[in-house]
Amino acid sequence: CAFLLSHEYILGFSSNIKYFMSLFFGSLALHPERVLVATGQVGKEPYICVWDSYTVQTVSVLKDVHTHGIACLAFDLDGQRLVSVGLDSKNTVCVWDWRKGKLLSMAPGHTDRIFDISWDLYQPNKLVSCGVKHIKFWSLCGNSLTPKRGVFGKTGDLQTILCLACARDEVTYSGALNGDIYVWKGINLVRTIQGAHAAGIFSMNACEEGFATGGRDGCVRLWDLNFKPITVIDLRETDQGYKGLSVRSVCWRGDHILVGTQDSEIFEIVVHERNKPFLIMQGHCEGELWALAVHPTKPLAMTGSDDRSVRIWSLIDHALIARCNMEEPIRCAAVSTDGIHLALGMKDGSFTVLRVRDMTEVVHIKDRKEAIHELKYSPDGNFLAVGSNDSSVDIYGVVQRYKKVGECIGSLSFITHMDWSSDSKYLQTNDGNGKRLFYRMPGKILITNKEELKGIQWASWTCVSGLEVNGIWPKYSDINDINSVDANFIGQVMVTADDYGIVKLFRYPCLRKGAKFKKYLGHSAHVTNVRWSHDHQWVVSIGGADHSVFQWKFVPDRKLKDTLHIAPQESLVDSNSDESDSDQSDVPELDSEIEQETQITYRRQVYKEDLPQLKEQCKEKRKSAASKRRERAPGNSIRLHFVHGYRGYDCRSNLFYTQTGEIVYHVAAVGVVYNRQQNTQRFYLGHDDDILCLAIHPLKDYVATGQVGRDSSIHIWDTETIKPLSVLKGYHQYGVCAVDFSADGKRLASVGIDDNHTIVLWDWKKGEKLSAVRGSKDKIFVVKINPYMSDKLITVGIKHMKFWRRAGGGLIGRKGCIGALGRTDTMMCAVYGWTEEMAFSGTSTGDVCIWRDVFLIKTVKAHDGPVFSMHALEKGFVTGGKDGVVALWDDTFERCLKTYAIKRAALAPGSKGLLLEDNPSIRAISLGHGHILVGTKNGEILEVDKSGPITLLVQGHMEGEVWGLATHPHLPICATVSDDKTLRIWDLSPSHCMLAVRKLKKGGRCCCFSPDGKALAVGLNDGSFLIVNADTLEDLVSFQHRKDVISEIRFSPGAGKYLAVASCDNFVDIYNVMSSKRVGICKGASSYITHMDWDIRGKLLQVNTGAKEQLFFEAPRGKKQTIPSLEVEKIGWASWTSVLGSCCEGIWPIIGEVTDVTASCLTSDSKVLATGDDFGFVKLFRYPAKGKFGKFKRYVAHSTHVTNVRWTYDDSLLVTVGGADTSLMLWTYEMEGHRDSRQCDSEESDLDSEEDGGYDSDVTRENEINYTIKALSTNIRPMFGIKPHLQQKEPTLDERPPVSRALPQPEKLQTNNVGKKKRPIEDLILELVFGYRGKDCRNNVHYLNDGADVIYHTASIGILYNVATGSQSFYQEHNDDILCLTVNQHPKFTNIVATGQVATAPSIHVWDAMNKQTLSVLRCYHSKGVCSVSFSATGKLLLSVGLDPEHTITIWKWQEGAKIASRAGHNQRIFVAEFRPDSDTQFVSVGVKHVRFWTLAGRALLSKKGLLSSIEDARMQTMLSVAFGANNLTFTGTISGDVCVWKDHVLIRIVAKAHNGPVFTMYTTLRDGLIVTGGKERPDGCVRLWDLNFKPITVIDLRETDQGYKGLSVRSVCWRGDHILVGTQDSEIFEIVVHERNKPFLIMQGHCEGELWALAVHPTKPLAMTGSDDRSVRIWSLIDHALIARCNMEEPIRCAAVSTDGIHLALGMKDGSFTVLRVRYVVHIKDRKEAIHELKYSPDGNFLAVGSNDSSVDIYGVVQRYKKVGECIGSLSFITHMDWSSDSKYLQTNDGNGKRLFYRMPGGKEVTNKEELKGIQWASWTCVSGLEVNGIWPKYSDINDINSVDANFIGQVMVTADDYGIVKLFRYPCLRKGAKFKKYLGHSAHVTNVRWSHDHQWVVSIGGADHSVFQWKFVPDRKLKDTLHIAPQGKQPTQKPPTKGWKAGSLEKK
Repeated sequence: CAFLLSHEYILGFSSNIKYFMSLFFGSLALHPERVLVATGQVGKEPYICVWDSYTVQTVSVLKDVHTHGIACLAFDLDGQRLVSVGLDSKNTVCVWDWRKGKLLSMAPGHTDRIFDISWDLYQPNKLVSCGVKHIKFWSLCGNSLTPKRGVFGKTGDLQTILCLACARDEVTYSGALNGDIYVWKGINLVRTIQGAHAAGIFSMNACEEGFATGGRDGCVRLWDLNFKPITVIDLRETDQGYKGLSVRSVCWRGDHILVGTQDSEIFEIVVHERNKPFLIMQGHCEGELWALAVHPTKPLAMTGSDDRSVRIWSLIDHALIARCNMEEPIRCAAVSTDGIHLALGMKDGSFTVLRVRDMTEVVHIKDRKEAIHELKYSPDGNFLAVGSNDSSVDIYGVVQRYKKVGECIGSLSFITHMDWSSDSKYLQTNDGNGKRLFYRMPGKILITNKEELKGIQWASWTCVSGLEVNGIWPKYSDINDINSVDANFIGQVMVTADDYGIVKLFRYPCLRKGAKFKKYLGHSAHVTNVRWSHDHQWVVSIGGADHSVFQWKFVPDRKLKDTLHIAPQESLVDSNSDESDSDQSDVPELDSEIEQETQITYRRQVYKEDLPQLKEQCKEKRKSAASKRRERAPGNSIRLHFVHGYRGYDCRSNLFYTQTGEIVYHVAAVGVVYNRQQNTQRFYLGHDDDILCLAIHPLKDYVATGQVGRDSSIHIWDTETIKPLSVLKGYHQYGVCAVDFSADGKRLASVGIDDNHTIVLWDWKKGEKLSAVRGSKDKIFVVKINPYMSDKLITVGIKHMKFWRRAGGGLIGRKGCIGALGRTDTMMCAVYGWTEEMAFSGTSTGDVCIWRDVFLIKTVKAHDGPVFSMHALEKGFVTGGKDGVVALWDDTFERCLKTYAIKRAALAPGSKGLLLEDNPSIRAISLGHGHILVGTKNGEILEVDKSGPITLLVQGHMEGEVWGLATHPHLPICATVSDDKTLRIWDLSPSHCMLAVRKLKKGGRCCCFSPDGKALAVGLNDGSFLIVNADTLEDLVSFQHRKDVISEIRFSPGAGKYLAVASCDNFVDIYNVMSSKRVGICKGASSYITHMDWDIRGKLLQVNTGAKEQLFFEAPRGKKQTIPSLEVEKIGWASWTSVLGSCCEGIWPIIGEVTDVTASCLTSDSKVLATGDDFGFVKLFRYPAKGKFGKFKRYVAHSTHVTNVRWTYDDSLLVTVGGADTSLMLWTYEMEGHRDSRQCDSEESDLDSEEDGGYDSDVTRENEINYTIKALSTNIRPMFGIKPHLQQKEPTLDERPPVSRALPQPEKLQTNNVGKKKRPIEDLILELVFGYRGKDCRNNVHYLNDGADVIYHTASIGILYNVATGSQSFYQEHNDDILCLTVNQHPKFTNIVATGQVATAPSIHVWDAMNKQTLSVLRCYHSKGVCSVSFSATGKLLLSVGLDPEHTITIWKWQEGAKIASRAGHNQRIFVAEFRPDSDTQFVSVGVKHVRFWTLAGRALLSKKGLLSSIEDARMQTMLSVAFGANNLTFTGTISGDVCVWKDHVLIRIVAKAHNGPVFTMYTTLRDGLIVTGGKERPDGCVRLWDLNFKPITVIDLRETDQGYKGLSVRSVCWRGDHILVGTQDSEIFEIVVHERNKPFLIMQGHCEGELWALAVHPTKPLAMTGSDDRSVRIWSLIDHALIARCNMEEPIRCAAVSTDGIHLALGMKDGSFTVLRVRYVVHIKDRKEAIHELKYSPDGNFLAVGSNDSSVDIYGVVQRYKKVGECIGSLSFITHMDWSSDSKYLQTNDGNGKRLFYRMPGGKEVTNKEELKGIQWASWTCVSGLEVNGIWPKYSDINDINSVDANFIGQVMVTADDYGIVKLFRYPCLRKGAKFKKYLGHSAHVTNVRWSHDHQWVVSIGGADHSVFQWKFVPDRKLKDTLHIAPQGKQPTQKPPTKGWKAGSLEKK
């Protein structure tokens, strides 16, 4: 259309948007600089636009994260970051770097709706959000958003918070649903301003002057900076006010206030004239807006809505001039012809007529029950037609005061549209079925006679059905998709409104389907009505749900302007217009070549990316294969030597000169760098499928290539080193068809071949996607970045020319405006010109289009046929087309300076090869080094000298599959035949050229040389075959006995007497070559023939078929023979190309159902079998390949199926052809021992080695650990029963409920503090931790500060130990077991530590070891946990490895919290992954039976398996540790004690038995030239020192030292100066000074194996005793912070007790016995079979109570040498806790049911009389059940959640230990439920026991699985200090270092 519409005015305001504010109730935010605005939309894939409010241009688009819609937006203080909240079920919160379009962090917001979010403008990285019954305070650290819920406490009610504003000093103000304002300090509610508003506060705005709030009560209140009231403005009392006014948005600046209301009004209030608000904007509000009418003579529009109001708008003044409220919702409107009456159709079936002048009612009529949907006055003004939803049209006489005069019946559905004829005699209607009916007026007669309808002139056209509007309906549309139409008869245009929010402009009439249109966006959902103004200057449209009235200016073409009397509008621009997206009927048919190209499909049934998943599905096969011994892969190998072919048939502009003058191009999956002087090639082999596009960097040194793939990748690689620099993936599906570098080389644009042809702009070095957008539904051929502005680009394709501009994370596109110069053509190529505005494109019709900005200014005829390629020069252009002509043009395309025709006659005399045809279609052109490079569709590359001569450089087959391949019997030549109908002879000698070519009548699939090499047989696709002269390719003889494809052809050996010809119709014909007769037919195959081989004698033929049959036929008659497999092996075969049989069973892969082995060929020495398969792999196997799934070497270069492989006559080369990739590849055959410096060609067998990789119990246990996540941990004891605090009565046995195994629900923070008791003001401070995690970790002990400090971890805390003072400090931000720790070695990041933990969604914390400040929290993509972390050489990157099944490896920019790259690491456990200490891109991972060498390329991780090379007896063992040497050396420690030395990724040496057991740890820095290793030693040595070439220096045997013991196993080593830190599996940390190696200093020790349960404290001394499943009992000094005694027992220890006098220590064992120790052994008694769970001495010291797991308590007399004196029976479950009374006369117990029982002592009789129990004083309280401890049980807790309690009677406090790793401090007694507490984290999972020290100064707690002993300092309130005799806590005394050289002599056992 030569017209356009322009937005002129929008009437209406959406009440859920604040007007230019950074705090809002809806998705709009204003940038702090007050120019940029961010808006978020609703939708399935919603996005956020940041736009300039002056230019109204998009600045950034943020997308691909939220779903459903955007609820809230807010900029931070400096405007760099934007936070958004989604409308998804999790109300996701996202933080963006909006300029880059980059997501910084994301987290679930809340389970219910969030209404507002704001940055704390005074605290960076802090946010606050509020919503339904919550407020959350967020911290942003790294990529982690961590929320804390606001604590309402008693200050205010828990209720919905609607809005908020942040102030200084961590103060936040929030508006509540009840009208109160809540004031928060930190996360606590500290004050309530009650009754701030009478109802909900919807909006709060902070400014320099203070705060403004607006609420449902219609008031705006102003507050000062301390939130003290300034003034109130009640809008309901103002001039514009009305009842029910509700304020939704406020903005305060100076003395002006902007107010938005729920009823879609915007007011501006000047404070000193508050009663006179100025109405800026208004619109309709509730319900839907359907009614629209225009005045017949004036520029007025009338609208009516479900909000019951009718409004009249002036289109000139842009104002509301009248409003009237009706009784019912309004659905339609019409104005009488004279403009006096306005008729309104109501939703209830009535209609009302008003006078337009004063809006007074004329008449109100109700004849219908259903809604009136359409009204229309007749042109003569006499009648009003009223169409209703009950399928009828009523006719009313206007002059008869609207008396009903007729009724039109005939429709079967509701009436939608109506039009009168010009003479008012006819009426046409549309209904809901899309049916069009005609009536004679006013007689209401339905007209069916078509003749009568001819020639009717319609007064208007608003119907959506009819011949005149056929073309407005898009394909596949619903009958109701188009809501409204209005035709402009004078302008011959019409507008439509549809359900998709689009207004469209068409020609009128619009007869043909698929008509062109312009579309205009702005409305959100359905556009309900559209009308032209009376003078056709404007179009008015209304939105149903958006309530908006849009006024569009109509800009006609120049001819029309005179007719319409409209002044020329120079300033108007097209308003968000887009061209038609329908089929364009006037576009010419596509050129045959282009049509053919668009039909090509690049989709695969199976992609190479699917292979790991497919192999995983074949697990059982893998296991059975791995269990059998298989022949190893051959020692010989092949290397790609030369490739014939160039991909031109479906690519363009993919051929360039490099910096050094070499030529770079692609074919198959290979990037080729060709040296034309030396006729040699080098190859980039990083791709694994067809390369479809290639672009060169402006400096001509780097190349980008894009490939086919499910998640297709783009590789940027160096043409000199042939190494990848970056790999980009994740955004294109199926393939990448176009790429282009920016002029500065920093950016890359790419286009995918997905359905939307997605366009992506990359920062390729960082591997970051900058922007992405859906390009077009039709194919895009080329993308070009503007050389002057890298934010702009163009794309061309099928009927497509689009200009794009980057906007943050998106691209904004505009179609090229063709205007009157032509029609939208298919564009094949494009370049930019001499300015940023100029662009040039080549079309499919041979024209060159010249563009300025987006406008076509000129076309030039350039070629006959499509212009496929175009290249820009400094002054001019070069073009190439289908006509085979290269044309040079001046810089304006006005003159063609020179042309070069590509013809055979123009070939230079010395040119090698043969040009297949004259004037081949040109697909690529490039200039450089004084020549023009030309690539043709026929697979040729030519070099054109500017003086004229042409040199042929490269040749290959054309489009079509290549199957036929034969090598000459004694010359280095081969023959190929293809579906491109050519037979070609190739020279395999260094000249590498095509010697001869012959065109065939049909394509061919096979060929074969005769034994003497003089004849060549060729099988064709029509069932015929030829025998030609091998030199001249002239026919010797031809036959045709078959109709189907000839699939294989073979001469018999020797004289070549017979020729066997196999066809796809299941037969093999045998011909006598001498007599030229068929002499035999081989019958019996049930499928087509695939392979054939003769025996040496020429008497027997072996045949393979498509049904995988192996058949044998006798020659020449073709009699079928049955030969056993053993006999087959004995037969001498002239060749072996078969793929079936026992000799080659092993060549079939594990996923043989998915892929076929298509070809094989055996070397002449019968040792190596080469195969080709459907995945494009060439493989080498040892022959015979017996047994399933043989080992192999694998090579990737072909893209999909390798159709044939053949060895040359002397086995020096392997020749392979690719089917669809059309390439012929030559591979050099290298013998075993020959090592080329490039090892990248080969990939070892993809089956895991069947060797066991070695065995060690510790490694096996570590590999099989199932890490329990604290939040998901189940009970540690199998218990049942009812919660103590819920017990009403003692249940009988039958009444006991089954225990629920459901997870406990999380405690809500605010409900923890609801109790009425005062919060305890006492506190616990972690003072010391005994323990170190060595059992399943490594490399987790490090020096800091030049050895002054040591960093390590245990449980969930990181510990910094000062060597000089022995003091500890702690990092306590983790919430579950820390599994790994590393230290940043870069001097810029001194003392920076990273730790990774166990969790369902684990996190990595990066923190400063000195001040314990968290620098970054990385929320992981791993599951279960993080098992290894490592910093890169520069310290900026962090590597992490997960415990998920794929053992995902992730690289982070830890400072930004950004994930750089992630990839599955291995399906077996990875133990360690470490960066090389000199690299940021290379690292190594080791684990179960594997080692991998990784490279970070952009955002991709590329890996290579470790190659075992040819070292004798080398096998892939389980690798446990890694270290690095100079010159790219890597050392890996194995399970057997060997150390493997690797150069790059190839094994070059094995240091046998470096240790005599597994090498668990290695350490090197490359600085001091030393490597330290540690392992599990069997006979000798634990720590060894080596030089950087791994030659031994010294051995340190820790077991021979003072601290040594048998079985010591080293897990971590660290070297600094002459000091070595050693961490052991038994939780010890030693420091060794090398010159005093026999005197290691013990820094730390702890319990190790099993669980730690036993804890007791000395009654009079600061000592704690612990016992564990590791069978050791240990005594710790709480003052000296040291272990002072240790004794090993025979059995695991489960509980402990110290006698009242402190002399005896009783230990309860797991086997049911108990032992009592003194300084010497006292007694060992075993009366029970099950574990002893609790021991307790009586206060008078006479008795020991022993509680066991077999439900009884035994009483022993201490003075009777522990003779049993009583037994307590009564529990139905195992005994868990016991307490004696102070007088030793009573004992109370708890059991596994939670039942509390009482016994009289010492006899053990149960006490049931409650009176007897009154007044008992208990000596201790450790029971978890009882009235006194009711309040310690949280809601929803399980009976077993609390493991231990200990009361401090003096301090009236008690501590508890639970299954969630928490120690809690309560008041004692704790009677009421929901008591307040303080909680202390540090233990990882269950805390098994907790006790007060004798003087109540300390609390000691122990962790079950973390084996750690925590010592907490008790800080009482001041009153208590005197009672407890505790000195005030000033400066802490210097702690003594731990006692050196402890001995197990103070406690002994016989």
